[in-house]
Parts: sequence; C-alpha cells; structure tokens
Amino acid sequence: MPKEKYEPPDPRRCYSIMAPEEVASGKKSHWAELEISGRVRSLSSSLWTFTHLTALHIQDNNLSRLPPDISRLPHLVYLNLSSNKLRSLPAEIGNMVSLRELLLNNNLLRVLPYELGRLFQLQTLGLKGNPLSQDILNLYQEPDGTRKLLNYMLDNLAVHPEQLPQRPWITLRERDQINSTAVFTVMCYNVLCDKYATRQLYGYCPSWALSWEYRKKGIMEEITHCDADIINLQEVETEQYYTFFLETLKERGYDGYFCPKSRAKLVSEPERKHVDGCAVFFKTDKFTLVQKHTVEFNQVAMANSEGSEVMLNRVMTKDNIGVAVLLQVKADVFSQGLKSSTERQLILVANAHMHWDPEFSDVKLIQTMMFLSELKSIRERASVTSDPGAAPDPSTIPIVLCADLNSLPDSGVVEYLSNGGVAENHKDFKELRYNECLSNFSCNNGTSGDDSITHSFQLKSAYESAMPFTNYTYDFKGVIDYIFISRPLLSVLGLLGPLDSQWLLDNNILGCPHPHIPSDHFCLLAQLELRRPLPSASLNGIHSHSCLWMSAAERSSDRLQRLVPVSCQHCPREDISRGQNKEEGQERGGGGERGEETARDRRHGSTQTIR
Repeated sequence: MPKEKYEPPDPRRCYSIMAPEEVASGKKSHWAELEISGRVRSLSSSLWTFTHLTALHIQDNNLSRLPPDISRLPHLVYLNLSSNKLRSLPAEIGNMVSLRELLLNNNLLRVLPYELGRLFQLQTLGLKGNPLSQDILNLYQEPDGTRKLLNYMLDNLAVHPEQLPQRPWITLRERDQINSTAVFTVMCYNVLCDKYATRQLYGYCPSWALSWEYRKKGIMEEITHCDADIINLQEVETEQYYTFFLETLKERGYDGYFCPKSRAKLVSEPERKHVDGCAVFFKTDKFTLVQKHTVEFNQVAMANSEGSEVMLNRVMTKDNIGVAVLLQVKADVFSQGLKSSTERQLILVANAHMHWDPEFSDVKLIQTMMFLSELKSIRERASVTSDPGAAPDPSTIPIVLCADLNSLPDSGVVEYLSNGGVAENHKDFKELRYNECLSNFSCNNGTSGDDSITHSFQLKSAYESAMPFTNYTYDFKGVIDYIFISRPLLSVLGLLGPLDSQWLLDNNILGCPHPHIPSDHFCLLAQLELRRPLPSASLNGIHSHSCLWMSAAERSSDRLQRLVPVSCQHCPREDISRGQNKEEGQERGGGGERGEETARDRRHGSTQTIR
C-alpha cells in the first residue's frame, strides 16, 4: 500500500501558552500531540474525547493495561507505550489503521494479538525488551522484520464466517405487455487481474485472500449467481480467459470474445499470458455472434494525432483497449417473436477499460471519444447489411456500453457520454492543445457545435445514482464503473442494488479485496428491455419509426434542441418543435439518432473486424 510521507514527532517540540489577552480576543489553540507522564497507573476516559490527536506519548509510566477505548482515537499516527508494565494488548488496537509508529519497548508482553496484523500502514514497531516467544522474535529480527511479522499475523487472523448480505434487486418499471420486446440482463465487472493484486496495493487483505486461486472461485460464484445474459469483464488475464473463464462459461451456455491490451504484442510469449484485457460473454440461446471488433486506443491516437505532441506523448503511450461484439437477438427472445423469418434485430455490445491515473483525465476523455467514434463506424457499416431491403439506419442498432471508465460521475468522461458532448476547453483537457485533432472524434458526421465535441448516441447511465461506490479500497471509494444504454430502443427494468454500507462498517472492512469479497470492484447488473424499431413507412401522415418510442420530455429536452445531429433523420427539425405540445404517440417524432452516411475526412486507427 503506497504510504504518505511520514515524519515522526520531533522530540524537541516546543509549545506556548496563550496569554489571557489572546484568549479574550478569540484566538484558538491547536495541539495535535499529548504527553502524559508521572508514573501514571490508569488512563482517564476523558482522553478518548480528544479524537483530533495524531500523536500520544505515554511512555515511562506504570500502565499494566491498555483500555480497548484507545481505538477511539482514529487519527493517531504515533503511539509510544514504551517502558510501562503492559502484559497484553487489546484486540481493538488492530482498528487503529492510521498508525505509522507503535512503540511497545520494555514492557511485559508475552503474546501479541493477531489483530496487530491489520495495521498495514505501520512502518515502525518497537518490541525490544519484551518476553515474547522465540518464534515471534526470530521473525521480528529478520530484515524487514516489522513487515514480515505484520503479514504473518494478518494471514493467521481468524476471519469471522459472516455471510455477505444479499444485494437488493431494484425494480424500476414493468415490462411492456402490449408491444413485442426482448428482455435480457447485462453485467459489468472488473475482476482485478492477479498481477495487480499485491500486498503493496492491498496491504489490508491477507495474502491468501489475494491469491488468484482463492479469488477466482468467488468471482465465478458472483458471475454465475447473477446469471447475466451478457457479461462484460475487465482486467481478465489472457491465460485465465482461455483456461478458466471461457472454459467454465461455455459449460453454462456462453460464448465469448477477448482481446488483451496492446502491450501483448510487444512482450515475450510467457509474459503475454499475463497481460490483461477485456472480455464479452453472451448466452448462445439468446444471441448469435455477427461481428467482433477490437479498438486499440494507441493506434487510433497515432492515426489521428494531426501532429499533436500531447496526443503522441500522453494518449498514444497508453495501451488501453476496447472490444465490441455485434449480436443478433434470436426471435424467440421477443415476447411476440418477429414478424418474418427474414427480419432480424442487432445490438452492439461494447466493453472498455480506460486509463487509471487521475493525473491523466485528458487521456481518459480522449480514449472515450475515440471509442465512441469507432463504435459509430462499426454501427454504420453494420446497418448497411442488417436489412438489405431497407435504407441504412444506424439508430435501429442500439448500443450497450459497459466500462471501467476510471472516472467519477462529475468527470468530463461521464458528462460527454451522458450529455452528448463536452466543451473543447473542458477542465479535464488540462489546457493542453488537443484542438487540432479533437474534431476527428466527433460522432456527428465530422461536425461539432459551440466549440464542443459531440455525439448523437443518446446514451443514458443505467444506474444513475443507485450506487454509492463501485470501487471500494482503503484509499478510494467511488463510482468508476458504468453501464450506458442508447435510447430510445433500450430502457432499464431493474438493477442490482449496492451492498449494505453499514455491513462494511460493522465488520471493519477497510477495503476490498477481502476474504468475503474477491475484487476491489463491485459488479453492476441491469435488466434491459429492447423494443423493436417501428417501420419507416408513414401511417396516416405520421412518421412511424424508432423516435416514437421516446417520451415527450425526451423529445423536447434542451439537448435535443441544441444538438442538430440528434434530430430524427425522418423528421425535419421544425416537425419536432411543432410536435412538442402534442400527446405522446401523436407527436411528429424527433430525437432518434442521425443515420445518414456522410463522407468524413477521418482516418480510422487499428480497429480490427473479425467476421
């Protein structure tokens, strides 16, 4: 676990006492350290009210017992208990995880509580002059003995067999009982690659619970328990995809597609097995694979750099990738089937893992733009062949986008996806000069408006505010994983809710992974409803196509009026305005995604298509 720089207290520290005039003037005192001396035999309970303390000096006293309430001082980084008469330590000392220095020299300690191993940030542990067992002393006296002793104690700390509470299912709406719809579930899950599951990053987790052999069982239990129709996984190790995930899930009726990160091309064969990537699995009794694609962001960046140094130096050097599969929904998945044997419905399922570093918010945003730009091209090409008897209409192929975006809900990445665009001078670009190449990633046929980069996918987060966090570690807790769906053909019927936060607190779970939780991410699971796009023919003078599935509020939204490319390809813009005040279902349309193909002066990067 990376530690903040720790400076021990200065033994020559000095203090000053405020004068009465300073007190009268309202000056506040500040003291973060406290020293107690005088051969003290017991500690007053009022001490535990000083929760602001960062250092406590209680050495050279006559304490024979340390109260468990010591753990009520959560900000202590320094605790000196040397030269007392302590015979034991309370188990609660293991809850003082902010400690960097714990001095217990010259006491009467014969045993140590295994809970001491939970102090994963401890850098200095003083145990000299105690009648401890020889096994403990031998381990402690080895090079890096403090760390080895703490690891030993954590690995042998008994784990309470508490059952993980069930996450609640949140029903948002019922299935359409009138029209023919298809209902399916989608899962998004970062499984934490074995190479990243180290004690340096996750020092609060026992080594046996970090091992892949242990964690993979819990991960597969989670996947099979959710029983999603489409599964999107990030951080899947190449070897584990073929020998574990694909092999296990094929037995359960799935097929899959996987691609490792771009660096797999540059390393040796033994190293290539351990490169992680993204995988998509789907149930073969509900979907048929039509196409599969890989988007390598470094290749797309190189092809569209336009000479931009920041694009080459910041974006091209990252080896993140995205994958996409074009699936055909089988007729019997629809509640009323399909009207003819030649009719078919496609969906585009995309999965990506963006760069992790918070200092590279610009890279994450550009990677997201590149991915949507490539998805637009994939969908446009697919729409040409999806129904040979009809005019190409990409909006009839809805998109399900699952990703570990490594971006919070207030980031430029999520703003871009949710709002349909982001300003070219957005703070996440860090005032770097990307302007020359940003227009290449516009998903509105090469155009952008109001100095912004836009797209016309009409994406909506399936979860919105339902999850307080999707990533839960000691240093970070927040939402960085998402399921986005394209409207109007897709809607959310239900969601898998969050794990009870109180359970995590009650069980002193500092972060994940944990013996009961196999990854540092929590999976997302959404039940989606797919409506068939209505035919493009006119009925009684009213257009009948996919835009009619939109609600009146969606069709009259500010975004719809602001972004011309969001207008329906079948309806003139003025028809949308005239139809805003009519009842839903009688409006003249609007809000569908633009489907006409226009020439773009744009070079595609390494987008591989495997048919």
